[in-house]
Amino acid sequence: MMRPGLLQDFIDRHRRLFVLTGAGCSTNSGLPDYRDADGQWKRAQPMTYQAFMGDPVARRRYWARSMVGWRRFGRAQPNGAHRALACLEARGGSEMLLTQNVDRLHQTAGSARVIDLHGRLDQVRCMGCERLMPRAALQGELERRNPSWAGLEAADAPDGDADLAMADFASFIVPPCPHCGEVLKPDVVFYGENVPRERVDAATRHLAQSDAMLIVGSSLMVYSGFRFVQAAARAGKPIAAINLGRTRGDELLSFKVEQACEDALAFLLGQKEVGAF
Repeated sequence: MMRPGLLQDFIDRHRRLFVLTGAGCSTNSGLPDYRDADGQWKRAQPMTYQAFMGDPVARRRYWARSMVGWRRFGRAQPNGAHRALACLEARGGSEMLLTQNVDRLHQTAGSARVIDLHGRLDQVRCMGCERLMPRAALQGELERRNPSWAGLEAADAPDGDADLAMADFASFIVPPCPHCGEVLKPDVVFYGENVPRERVDAATRHLAQSDAMLIVGSSLMVYSGFRFVQAAARAGKPIAAINLGRTRGDELLSFKVEQACEDALAFLLGQKEVGAF
């Protein structure tokens, strides 16, 4: 059994934590995750970049499901885990927070030193002219062009998706970029797409400046996040994790707390002042 207070001791000893967060950090905000306690997919694998860009049917299916899912995703609020990590930053305890999530809940909770490794779902990017637009603005246009879909209800799926498995997407209208007429894509990194080099480089610099790593709510099954754990281990940095179930990096960890993220980090709430260690 893990010694009580081990996580608090770890955080108190390391003043420049590199924090990596995953879907488990946001599940208590009502946002589903992808994997079970064994790290296996709970549902069909998500949309790939190649399918989205190369198949108009797949693109219609994505945006129809997203139109339904956005109504709840766009209203999600931070939970205790997000607020606790914002407190950790406020008291000077973190070097950088690297999140694999696209929900921006860390920023809403007050964290400022955040790298959105996989982008952000609240923006849409034109794949032609590169202009950005708010996802909320596109939602209005999707609903205007597809009024019969606007009232549909479906179970939530990860990253603003919705389970509309039996729907016929042939009639769904996807608006093009209003500036150049090209394809609009959520400003996130799809499976099969590379994380922008500048994000990887920035995270790598901050990892080098940290004295330890804390993983919060990630199974590490996606290599884009796992590689930072490997890099920390190669550099001899202590690594701790909070996760319900197996992670890909279990053998690299100093210890793991198998507890809900908000419960494990609750002791940080209210300790905002620098020097509160």
